[in-house]
Amino acid sequence: MAIKTGSQSGGGKSKAIRSRVFAFVVVFFVTFLAFSFLFVGRGLFTVASSGQNELPIVSSRQDLNWREWLALQHRNSLFSKDVIDVINASTNDLGPLSIDFFRKDKFSASWKVAGNKRSAGNATSAEAAAAGEALKTKQETSRFKEERTSNGIEDNSVFLETPAKLARRQLRENRREKRAADMVKPDDEVNVKLENAAIEHSKSVDSAVLGKYSIWRKENDNENADSTVRLICDQMIMARVYTSLARMKNKTDLANELQTRLKESQRSLGDATADSDLHQSAPEKIKLMGQVLSKAKEQLYDCNLVTGKLRAMLQSADEQVRSLKKQSTFLSQLAAKTIPNGLHCLAMRLTIDYYLLPPEKRKFPRDENLENPDLYHYALFSDNVLAASVVVNSTIMNAKDSGKHVFHLVTDKLNFGAMNMWFLLNPPGKATIHVENVDEFKWLNSSYCPVLRQLESAAMKEYYFKAAHPTTLSAGSSNLKYRNPKYLSMLNHLRFYLPQVYPKLDKILFLDDDIVVQKDLTGLWSVDLHGKVNGAIETCGESFHRFDKYLNFSNPHIAKNFDPNACGWAYGMNMFDLKEWKKKDITGIYHKWQNMNEDRVLWKLGTLPPGLITFYGLTHPLEKSWHVLGLGYNPSIDKRDIENAAVVHYNGNMKPWLELAMTKYKPYWTKYIKYDHPYVRSCKLNE
Repeated sequence: MAIKTGSQSGGGKSKAIRSRVFAFVVVFFVTFLAFSFLFVGRGLFTVASSGQNELPIVSSRQDLNWREWLALQHRNSLFSKDVIDVINASTNDLGPLSIDFFRKDKFSASWKVAGNKRSAGNATSAEAAAAGEALKTKQETSRFKEERTSNGIEDNSVFLETPAKLARRQLRENRREKRAADMVKPDDEVNVKLENAAIEHSKSVDSAVLGKYSIWRKENDNENADSTVRLICDQMIMARVYTSLARMKNKTDLANELQTRLKESQRSLGDATADSDLHQSAPEKIKLMGQVLSKAKEQLYDCNLVTGKLRAMLQSADEQVRSLKKQSTFLSQLAAKTIPNGLHCLAMRLTIDYYLLPPEKRKFPRDENLENPDLYHYALFSDNVLAASVVVNSTIMNAKDSGKHVFHLVTDKLNFGAMNMWFLLNPPGKATIHVENVDEFKWLNSSYCPVLRQLESAAMKEYYFKAAHPTTLSAGSSNLKYRNPKYLSMLNHLRFYLPQVYPKLDKILFLDDDIVVQKDLTGLWSVDLHGKVNGAIETCGESFHRFDKYLNFSNPHIAKNFDPNACGWAYGMNMFDLKEWKKKDITGIYHKWQNMNEDRVLWKLGTLPPGLITFYGLTHPLEKSWHVLGLGYNPSIDKRDIENAAVVHYNGNMKPWLELAMTKYKPYWTKYIKYDHPYVRSCKLNE
């Protein structure tokens, strides 16, 4: 009974399990059929909708995975046809693009379609997110296709390009070519400008200054250039060393032989600085000298002795160089003070002819303009006839209306006749000119003028003519520039007495005689000086031409009243407001400080230091283009600065009328001289 019951129970359980398995299989089969119908229906719907909307992509359903089907199903609700064309074209030509490009409305002109009212920039945030998902799906599809192609699976997708896509692609290619051309063209223009600037700069380099030490010489391109000249020089140095050692060790024959070969080498070298300049016998002399030096080395060489001799020779050469530099400085200062024979001849001939004229022919026309404050007045103090003529001629030739210009010339009694005669023979067009003699200013005497009293004092005469008078060229070079005769002339100090010389004028332009005018200067009269007395260009750089360069700040009077870092300015072209001058008693300030400097403890001689003191806080800076300095000492001034300047100034020792003048700057001055003039020709003044 028990066994039967157990059997019946086991059969019931088996039936229950079989019924459950059958039910599970039925449910699985029904579910599979349902999903199959769902995918087939969606695929048919996608193909149908693609045909209705005329999509540009005709794809085979076998080649599209389910992610691409899903993206294709939803993209029509996100984008218009035109936007889809843009995405397809950009993806095909330029690779996948970020959706941010469309969200920020960065379509170029060729991508915007007339009549398209919907754009990526106007999409909602939800639409933008969906568009990003669609593009991501598109990228994955592209990678899937590439993998299939690489694995040898044929891709049957066909991409058809519409005329609009072709037109946009052509526009993009045209834009790329245009951008490339625009980028190359400016580079060519910049290169041309740089090349032209380099050529101009190379032309402005003064070969006389650079000389044979220029790094641009051809022989510097080859490190072995002129090696023969250097070899001869080295042999001569060692020959001198061994000659000295031979005499020290009483080897007279060897010393004489070395001395003979040394003289032969000197003759073969001569003045040659390059191998091409050497005499044809030089190789033979080098060979003979080498043989003698080898013999001397075997007999005399001692490292300590040779080193000591070379060191002594080097020290001696250094001392000679320093001595020659001092002599060069002295001679250049001396040359700067001298008057060339041609200028002296010109002044003498003009003076003789002037005093042969009857008195009625010695007068200049238009005297009524001399005190007219409405005209343009110039002050020029000079004892150089030719230099003064260049200043006047260059000013008139560049003036817009020469009839409104008045020149007030003051010279000394030695050159008074010559200055008058020159301008009587060569009147400056319609301009007015007047020449005066500084020695006829009776008010300018030692009781009124401190500098005249100092120049007449015994201490000043001792300083100039007796004390520490140099006995050699090098000894007098240090203080020679302070003994220049111009510091003894009242013409140099007359600039501090302009209101006394021209009491009826309101403004006057002061000019030095070593300047050249290149532009019309009438604009200076309209410059607002803002209540200042002096209009001048400033000359200070980072640490140059400041007050501490000119004044003695160890003196308490200077240290208490002036700033050592105050900016200096230049004489040579200065606009003076004579009304403000009189109000502020500028001449009285000058007298005060000149009296305090009787022992020359505040500054050395000259007019710039007292000018800096007198016009301290009363100088208005002018634009740099009005006045370019340095043509008398600086060989590296930019040519463009010179040509753009209204006035160029040959300040320094290398004046344009001297042989010391720099050749590249001289034409700016010589073009205003008539070298075919009878007086100029007779005195042999040439360019």
